[in-house]
Amino acid sequence: MAQGRKGKLNYRCPRCLMREIDMDMLYDRDTNEYYCLRCSFTGNEKDIQRLNAQFREKYRDRMVRITNF
Repeated sequence: MAQGRKGKLNYRCPRCLMREIDMDMLYDRDTNEYYCLRCSFTGNEKDIQRLNAQFREKYRDRMVRITNF
């Protein structure tokens, strides 16, 4: 998805990302929060960064070939 030109940098929605859906979150200046149009998730920047870090940890070794069991 292309980066929108309104407001701050768009983040990926953590809830949608866990379900393997690539959905950008939009920024609301009035409430200083990000929101997802698809799943109605809202959160501030720290919450979104924390949840996206959990997602990255889950798929950390995805591209590593595991040969020893």
